[in-house]
Amino acid sequence: MNKTPQRLVLDSLQKAKESGMPLLAVLADPDKASLRQLSEWAYRSSQSEVDMLLIGGSLLERERLELCVDALKKAARKPVVLFPGNFLQVTARADALLFLSLISGRNAELLIGQQVAAAHLLKNRPLEIIGTGYVLIDGGRQTSVSYMSQTMPIPGNKPDIAAMTALAGELLGMQLIYLDAGSGAEVPVSVEVIERVREVINIPLIVGGGIRSASDFRAAAHAGADMVVVGTAAEKGSWPENWKSEL
Repeated sequence: MNKTPQRLVLDSLQKAKESGMPLLAVLADPDKASLRQLSEWAYRSSQSEVDMLLIGGSLLERERLELCVDALKKAARKPVVLFPGNFLQVTARADALLFLSLISGRNAELLIGQQVAAAHLLKNRPLEIIGTGYVLIDGGRQTSVSYMSQTMPIPGNKPDIAAMTALAGELLGMQLIYLDAGSGAEVPVSVEVIERVREVINIPLIVGGGIRSASDFRAAAHAGADMVVVGTAAEKGSWPENWKSEL
């Protein structure tokens, strides 16, 4: 009988929620980075306040995904978490998987279709699988995720819609909520949206997209994010070295 995977990632998010001390993650997109760059990121994460590494990309193929996960795990002492763009972006070589359902959209393929296709790949895998309500928020420009998912993001000035969407995800049994403005967003998810979502849900909250500076990180953290994800900023050399210590 296969052992049940430990809940290391979800437990760390829950502890961050309870303590009020948010986590910091870096999103590695292998569509944009070489194996060498990913190894450098992994090493830097081990020497900094980064708590975990997310990995995913819109066009990433499974063979390259496994190479990239191996490169990250070889150099990092932090959990490597899959942030998949489709059902093929799954490998047991990672530590955990955010099992995403795009609950802000009305595309059935991203709500449940891709998840059904992935189910047989995940059965009995030694991988922490975390049911995640994925909520796309308008970040001021069309992003890869909005284009590839063929869904309309929730307007950034409609915090009540975001909040009720997140609450519906929790009531459906999601284990955490991920608010995302998308890679390369002009503006991050607003404080008003984060605060409103935090008011109505009792599960951990992740916020990403458009986080470019320590002040962006602080704003999201103070508004109620339990983990903040940095992607484009790290790609462009703005590594979140001491952002947590500045809270």
